[in-house]
Amino acid sequence: MTDTTHETAVERLTRVTRDMTHPNQRPRDAATMILVDRSGPTPKVLLGRRHARHTFMPDVFVFPGGRLDPDDRLLPAAGALDPRIEARLMQRVQKPSVHKARALALTAIRECFEETGLLVGSRRADAPDNGGRWQDFASNGCLADLSGLHFIARAITPPRRPRRYDTRFFSADADHVRHRVEGVTGPDAELIELVWVPIDEARTLDMPAITGVVLEELEARIRAGLGHDLPVPFYRMLNRKFVCDRL
Repeated sequence: MTDTTHETAVERLTRVTRDMTHPNQRPRDAATMILVDRSGPTPKVLLGRRHARHTFMPDVFVFPGGRLDPDDRLLPAAGALDPRIEARLMQRVQKPSVHKARALALTAIRECFEETGLLVGSRRADAPDNGGRWQDFASNGCLADLSGLHFIARAITPPRRPRRYDTRFFSADADHVRHRVEGVTGPDAELIELVWVPIDEARTLDMPAITGVVLEELEARIRAGLGHDLPVPFYRMLNRKFVCDRL
């Protein structure tokens, strides 16, 4: 997005009515995956609708994602992150680390699988079985692959919200999905349905303000060629107003 568009985005984020009466807490590291289908004339994105019983952001459309798990630092991958992504992931953090940058990208892939059943990676007959939360990758002959990821945006939940996350938004083309495990979404799951929606139509769905802002950023980046040299917006609240820095 242009500087003017980013200014409009922060104004829109600032205007959102929020309950900010909770005790303040440190944001938890998190990552989100935006799957993009560019096979047709209009790019489509995958969104999931959260269960209405969720206490945090119920019954809205979101990208699959969640918190960084300590084990995400230890997992093998078929390909490496682009060095320019690694460099941007290490900006504006207290203890910059290539290992943490890599772990955040793996978090996005793992959370995408856990919430949608979609495995983003490469087919590997020798995929190691690390057990635990990554066992399904090996059992389906897949290994996470970081080489096809793009870093789209970063955002921190405002202070005094019931939950706070420092979220990195990644994207990957839908053709990087190597396998689908059925039955992951449904009436009793975290995401009750998945939809592929053209980006311009997706913004009309009921979604958190930051999700809409990131969709606009993704659309602008696709038009610009989705290159790794593009600066990455970083949204956070200072003195009750959102600001947008560039990574």
